[in-house]
Amino acid sequence: MTVLSRRTAIAVFLSFACAYFLSALIRAITATLSPQLTQEFALHARDLGLLAGGYFLGFSATQLPLGTWLDRYGPKRVLLCFLAVAVLGCLAFAWASSFAGLLAARVLCGVGLSACLMAPLTGYRRWFAPAIQTRSNAWMLMTGSSGMVASTLPVQWLLPLTGWRPMFLALAVLMALSMLLIAWRVPAWHGTGHPASTVATSGYRAVWADAYFRRMAPLGFFCYGGLLAIQTLWAAPWMERIAGFSPLQSATGLFWINIAMLCTFWAWGMVGPRLARSGLHADVLIAWGLPSSFVVMAIVIATPLGSGPAAGVMLALYCVCCSFVTPSQPAVGLAFGPELAGRALTAFNLLIFLGVFSIQWGIGLAIDALMALGWSEAGAYRMAFGLFLACGIASYLHFLRRPRHNQTTP
Repeated sequence: MTVLSRRTAIAVFLSFACAYFLSALIRAITATLSPQLTQEFALHARDLGLLAGGYFLGFSATQLPLGTWLDRYGPKRVLLCFLAVAVLGCLAFAWASSFAGLLAARVLCGVGLSACLMAPLTGYRRWFAPAIQTRSNAWMLMTGSSGMVASTLPVQWLLPLTGWRPMFLALAVLMALSMLLIAWRVPAWHGTGHPASTVATSGYRAVWADAYFRRMAPLGFFCYGGLLAIQTLWAAPWMERIAGFSPLQSATGLFWINIAMLCTFWAWGMVGPRLARSGLHADVLIAWGLPSSFVVMAIVIATPLGSGPAAGVMLALYCVCCSFVTPSQPAVGLAFGPELAGRALTAFNLLIFLGVFSIQWGIGLAIDALMALGWSEAGAYRMAFGLFLACGIASYLHFLRRPRHNQTTP
């Protein structure tokens, strides 16, 4: 393992952060654009959920080969290849003339941006000291939250001036510029220090068979995936359909939700290493903190706080409480040796983003099905969110029941 100097590490972090900022913006922008896309393409709730989830479907499809490629070729080379696909996806979205075209472009964006977090985390596993890997993970998530902030009010303000199609042309140009920065500042990969045959043939068997990975897997799918599903899509329709917000008020609510997450991840980055030194590793934080998110979601679903002016505040509080699941990702990475870090991280990321896709589309399907059965729109939304909450609680109970054999994680 080669630990970079402080100056070089900062340059590497900022280079990766630029690309991840743009990827988060593109990932979340459909929530702000949902009224325009719904009107222009006559979308149903299931179509909107599928469109937003299409990104995560493309994202998920690449995760297993991505892990092998990251371990073999390194973050720089792999990420540059993937970002070239993302540029094409943005251009295709800008030029789409049908729902099928939008969906195909959205899947292509998901494929192209699928390495924007896993490539940095794989590099950090080798280049950064273990004590700061929790911090670097949290601050990458903070960068992502900044991108999500940019996808809300700034996008809403620009829409009347530019329209949504020129926005995606501009995003393609910015993504190309981020590729140049990564090519300039990120170091090359010089082998793993482990026998090539071992790395090539071990595949994902050691990852999937690991008891700690299996313990974390349902949390990644339902809780981590659910956090992103709500934050990047369903918070906006809930505020508009259930709480009666206007599109501008909904965009403002999303803005403050993402500001709250930005501050939360900054705080995690500041306190994470101290908590780890105090013995408060990921398992403890999840066990004691994550139930607060279930309580808040239940309040959103079942009380007037979720259907009035306070809906945005309550959804922001839900997302903040759900951040207790995020230490699971670096914990999984550190549970394996550097030669398997890329595969462990991408396997876990696969579960997270399969969860996002399933929950985003599943909530839309449930809403449409319940309304077809005669439920009111508000009742359908509440039941769909209630089913999602039940899945999250079940995954948490699985986490509590599994053996806690890995106590070396942060």
